Amino acid sequence: MEHSVHYIELSKNPIRFDAVSQLTNVFFDDSNKQIFAVRSGGATGVVVKGPTEDKVISFCMTDRGAIRSIKFSPDNQILAVQRRENSVEFIYFQGDQPQLQNIIVHQVKALVYGFVWVHNRECALISNSGVEIFTVIPEKGQVKSIKSMNLSIKWFAWCSEANIAVLCTTDSQNSLIPVLIKQKSITKLPKLDLGSGSREIQESKVTLGQIYGVMAVLILQPSSAGMIEVEVYLLNGPGLAPRKCHVLRLGLVGRFAINTVDNLIVVHHQASATSLLFDISLSGEVTNDVTYHKPITAGRSIRPFALKLPSLLPDGQILQCELYSTNWVLFQPNIVIDAKLGCMWYLHLDIESLCTLISDRIRLTEFLLQRNNGKAALLRVIRTLVNDQYNGSFLPVLETIFNKINKVYASWVQLELQNQTAQPSNVKTTPKLPAPPKVLIEQCDMHSQVFQSIAEKPQCETILLLYLQSLCQHNIAAQEDLSKMIINELIRNKSFDTLRRLVEYSLLMESKAIACYLLSHSNEDCAVSQVALDMLNKIKAYEIAIEVLLGQGKVIDALRLAINTTETERISARKFLEAALKTKNDITFFNVYKFFQLRNVKKHGSTDFLKSEQCYEFVQLYNSLYNCATPTP
Repeated sequence: MEHSVHYIELSKNPIRFDAVSQLTNVFFDDSNKQIFAVRSGGATGVVVKGPTEDKVISFCMTDRGAIRSIKFSPDNQILAVQRRENSVEFIYFQGDQPQLQNIIVHQVKALVYGFVWVHNRECALISNSGVEIFTVIPEKGQVKSIKSMNLSIKWFAWCSEANIAVLCTTDSQNSLIPVLIKQKSITKLPKLDLGSGSREIQESKVTLGQIYGVMAVLILQPSSAGMIEVEVYLLNGPGLAPRKCHVLRLGLVGRFAINTVDNLIVVHHQASATSLLFDISLSGEVTNDVTYHKPITAGRSIRPFALKLPSLLPDGQILQCELYSTNWVLFQPNIVIDAKLGCMWYLHLDIESLCTLISDRIRLTEFLLQRNNGKAALLRVIRTLVNDQYNGSFLPVLETIFNKINKVYASWVQLELQNQTAQPSNVKTTPKLPAPPKVLIEQCDMHSQVFQSIAEKPQCETILLLYLQSLCQHNIAAQEDLSKMIINELIRNKSFDTLRRLVEYSLLMESKAIACYLLSHSNEDCAVSQVALDMLNKIKAYEIAIEVLLGQGKVIDALRLAINTTETERISARKFLEAALKTKNDITFFNVYKFFQLRNVKKHGSTDFLKSEQCYEFVQLYNSLYNCATPTP
């Protein structure tokens, strides 16, 4: 069963094109992700598709000789075609049709290895004598050189995502030279040193790509043990020399090809028809500042693909595609083309399958936190750990997982706070937030998608407190829903001392809503009511605290709190006298009445209550209890 699990798959709807034949040649432009099917040199038609099936351009052009390379400018308005080793021709388009009467031919005195578009009207030509950028001016039918760099070049590789070409020169077989090619500029970057004992690198052994936003040069090299390894050189920043940072141990020999999918390096091995998956963000064995990685899990085949062939019958004919075919050609980052079959696929990652294959849940968490579609899968993993698979021995694992997701969460919260505080109050424009992490798991996600599934289960309190502890370690305040759920579990389990300490140390959300929520559970135990009062006092919600104390018959305590927090003249005599009367305790009523008499003396020089205070009935009661004459209202 395990061997039937596949973690890499081909896109369900491949881009179909005319297959290679005696009349049809196929070319691919890895910058625009366009595939060209050229029939009879273009005389009987050129069909361009990509990067999606619905993007189609069809036209005809004159057969002026065998085509070596063909590429559109980024806006699809100029077509560059290389037919000879020392020239490139440019055809201007109006709409989707070429203007064949005005073909511009750019000829050089060098061997042209290839060309790349760097702007809608700027093209870089790379030859054995160097790199040249020129502008194409279709209105004048000419090209104009604007920048050049002279170098003796053997071959080059191009990374369209980073606009960087890596050049192999005749001067040194132990180094490669990265060159940044942008509009109107060619910048030579620090060379990539392969070491003094390195043999000459072949173009087929080099793959360029961007991994975690950093330009990477991947080189297939034999190890001292005779196995093939992938050396990963990273271009870490301006002025910094590329450095060998990682080595991928394949443990195999033979023919290999490389793709990158969702910042993972996928190494395909043709002989075993398997693909190995590597993540350089995960830890590995470190030697001399180089991290050596093993595959994330055992190599597995790409998921089998059934291709529906064109047919007049409603059911059609199904063809099981040959995986790892000798007809396959791979392009970066994740493109597979079978020119003989006439199909172009994108490689995709099957996250769910990988979750079943990576048994180490902490390593799986680290892995999923870096994936574009990792959030739902990671929440499912955590939900399974706290629910179906829960075991007390998993608590250290859960603690580590909580810390890892909350480290990312805390960084994002900090960024949001910095962005808010950096904005001047008089500026009305909304500041642009940085891009959120690939996987951001907030409290609301954990509450709704994880913790709700274990509500009122024996392990719920322990897991909630473990998560709360992790939040506190990362200086993240608990929110309302999480705080309420923790309160529910603590009250249900009669863990009142824990509840008191959480409020004492401000570990739960402090608000009137939470305090009132605590009060709504005060019938469970008097300790809950006291905790609610403690919170109200902490947030200085004294009016609510006074009302609570009065409702509990603690009139003296309520009066003491009112004296300490409110101007004496503003304290309502009627409210307190009425509450004292309800206690049916004569001593309480006497003390409250005497307090207000003394206040009246200070306030207006007499023990009498003002008519506006509406205390006549209490004056009558007091006089009847203590045989005093009742003044006329």
